[in-house]
Amino acid sequence: MRFVKMHGTGNDYVYVDLWEEVVSDPAKLAIEVSHRHFGIGSDGLILVAKPDADGFAGRMIMLNADGSESGMCGNGLRCVAKFLFDRGRTGGATEFALQTGAGPRRAFVQPGPDGKAERVTLSMGPAILDAASIPTTLQGGEECEIEVAGRKLRGTPVGMGNPHFVIFVDDVDTFPVHEIGPLVEEHPAFPKRVNAEFVQVLGPGRLRQRTWERGSGETWACGTGASAVCVASRLRGITDGQVEIDLLGGRLSLSWDGKGDVKLTGNAVEVFRGEY
Repeated sequence: MRFVKMHGTGNDYVYVDLWEEVVSDPAKLAIEVSHRHFGIGSDGLILVAKPDADGFAGRMIMLNADGSESGMCGNGLRCVAKFLFDRGRTGGATEFALQTGAGPRRAFVQPGPDGKAERVTLSMGPAILDAASIPTTLQGGEECEIEVAGRKLRGTPVGMGNPHFVIFVDDVDTFPVHEIGPLVEEHPAFPKRVNAEFVQVLGPGRLRQRTWERGSGETWACGTGASAVCVASRLRGITDGQVEIDLLGGRLSLSWDGKGDVKLTGNAVEVFRGEY
């Protein structure tokens, strides 16, 4: 099986082209290839499939490192856009639509000097603030309190095609993400588990974020998580909807006008190709 290793802001996945390959058990394959000692090493597996409807350049099927499927991944989808553009499957178009498990998304490719996609802007869709749709038993879009390990945490539930809980902290570097993250992920307030974002305010329009992703643990970046942070920070009056977010793997630029789609811009990088 041929594969491509790619990353968006350090959020790395193994990509398999279903135009040319057959994957009979995606969940099993995701677990095998994601292992950083016994596999290729990644945050998960992304299958790039043919669209099943007109008007789309391709379809993303995204699986976490534990084999669970997720509807949406912003960093992964930027790389899917690059994958299709670089292989000529968009007909040279730099703007095109993609299918995801969370619905259609639009991509805007910025080619580099070599003519290949270098940066991609995604229209991430509208923020989901309805509690049942996130899903959560808390109040969507409102600052809510949960308790884990005797620690009270205040955060904002936001859906971006997958569930997020955005928690502002004083210092993300010293916050015990690996201790608290799994407990937030499995908290009963989130019936389908949740991605936990731990966020520090650096200055006007500047934030720093660490993410504990359900099914994958801490990742170097999370595009849907950054989108949720953009939304939560505006709802709480911390930013005006234009924000630069520093993550372990680099910086993402985001904007949200308070009612429309969240816009996310970042890099998309091919690391290497191989056979598994």
